Amino acid sequence: MNKALTQKEKMYNKWIVALSVLIPVAVAVLFTIKIEIPGVERLGFLPPIYATINAFTAILLVIGVIQIKKGNRKAHENLMKTAIGLSAVFLLMYVVYHMTSTSTPYGGEGAIRIVYFVILISHIILSIAVIPLVLISFVKALSKRFDKHKKIAKITFPIWLYVAVTGVIVYIMIAPYY
Repeated sequence: MNKALTQKEKMYNKWIVALSVLIPVAVAVLFTIKIEIPGVERLGFLPPIYATINAFTAILLVIGVIQIKKGNRKAHENLMKTAIGLSAVFLLMYVVYHMTSTSTPYGGEGAIRIVYFVILISHIILSIAVIPLVLISFVKALSKRFDKHKKIAKITFPIWLYVAVTGVIVYIMIAPYY
């Protein structure tokens, strides 16, 4: 491996660490900020949109894995870049919604309430953990270190897929209480 690649990866690693800390902290801080938009009570149209984005992300992840297993590297690359882009759009919409609306409490009772919170809590924890995994996977591919990319992607894929799918499940479970 040449020295320029090592320097480039070191730069990327600094960005990965920074973003992996900054994104969850920023989301947590932005949750405490409430913005009122004149004439708009709440942006209630956003949750079904960002849930749909999560669903599309999950679909793209699965198709992306299928494509790379078939040897279609360019299709895989485009699908993964689109999945990353959708995840960024999701995050933006999610934060905007929560900055302009009060959180909706879950209204289910009994065992389903426990199921909901287990899914929600695991979703939140893994959505934080997946940030550096996605970024590392992406950087390894950008750096053409496909051996390393493949190794980390085997960890990243199921976690990212779980986060995308459980995002949809959480939305479906809480939607009746909006």
